[in-house]
Amino acid sequence: MKIHEYQGKEILREFGVPTPFGVACFSVDEALAAARTLGGNVWVVKAQIHAGGRGKGGGVKVAKSLDEVQTYAQQILGMQLVTHQTGAEGQRVRRLLIEEGAQIVKEFYVGMVVDRASQRVTLLASSEGGMEIEEVAKHAPEKIKTLRIDPVHGLSEADAAQAARGIGIPEAALAGAVAALRGLYRAFVEKDAMLAEINPLVLTADDRVLALDAKFNFDSNALYRHPEIVAMRDLDEEDAAEIEASRFDLSYISLDGDIGCLVNGAGLAMATMDIIKLYGGSPANFLDVGGGANREKVTEAFKLMLKNPRLKAILVNIFGGIMKCDVIAEGVVAAAREVHLTVPLVVRLEGTNVDLGKKILAESGLPIISGNDMADAAQKVVAAAKGEK
Repeated sequence: MKIHEYQGKEILREFGVPTPFGVACFSVDEALAAARTLGGNVWVVKAQIHAGGRGKGGGVKVAKSLDEVQTYAQQILGMQLVTHQTGAEGQRVRRLLIEEGAQIVKEFYVGMVVDRASQRVTLLASSEGGMEIEEVAKHAPEKIKTLRIDPVHGLSEADAAQAARGIGIPEAALAGAVAALRGLYRAFVEKDAMLAEINPLVLTADDRVLALDAKFNFDSNALYRHPEIVAMRDLDEEDAAEIEASRFDLSYISLDGDIGCLVNGAGLAMATMDIIKLYGGSPANFLDVGGGANREKVTEAFKLMLKNPRLKAILVNIFGGIMKCDVIAEGVVAAAREVHLTVPLVVRLEGTNVDLGKKILAESGLPIISGNDMADAAQKVVAAAKGEK
């Protein structure tokens, strides 16, 4: 689960990380009122969407008068903001953050992720703030400092100070940087985050350290512990099909291909998408029905896939372990009949009760194409999507 920048900054402040003063707004009038409340003579008008690269897309503007605040708010609110993370279709801006300006001397990057190899929370820090960390890693990896944090002792003052010095934080601002890094770590751990990123963390002219941006991704499996995080969820920023899928406990992600995939198990789902690509096709979705799929879940899965106007064929790839092949076959037949399936359907079954499952499909009277194995099924669905026989 993702949240907006202004919500991330609320969390940072909770853990002692300094941020500029700002107000979230939903209209031009609210933006003007926020600027007046903040005072000063420089404000930053920032689009709030769940994507990076907003500045390059025209979603971040520095205003030096109230008239400019009004102009920029009018321009940004309602715009379809396109960044490298939104895709060509962009994302509609429904919220703004009006924030006080800052006299920036230097920009840095700091972030927390889980390093699965060491099974530890890891601090990434760089002197190249304001840039995508992936670009820094690609072109100047030596500028990224990495610290794997002992889960028993946490991020100590000494380690935080060493990391801060390593990216060029001056001694005059060191105490503030240490507090920011340790606060970021505590926020990451206590809120069950998967990513916590400040880009940029800035040094101001008066030697203060401020989080000028905030990005948090949370572990959805831990949200039951954090109703305060769930309350921050913005459904307008999420794919409608993925929201619908969550109601039926389906793991669904929309992709840009034309072959629907219905699979049980995340690993098998990834392998299915890979083999579709191998034979020249393009998956339209990731869809894991899990080990407890029933007729209702399978039917809803079909409905989700059929909402995609690009869909040209569907591949059902099931390994029957916990899930028995005859049960999934009954669900596929019932779902295909209920939704009046109009695209080619290829089904590959293997595992428990596979012969009974294949018998159910064969006797259904539906034009279901049987796949003997994954390779055969993938080739058949790719051909069907291309209109080949």
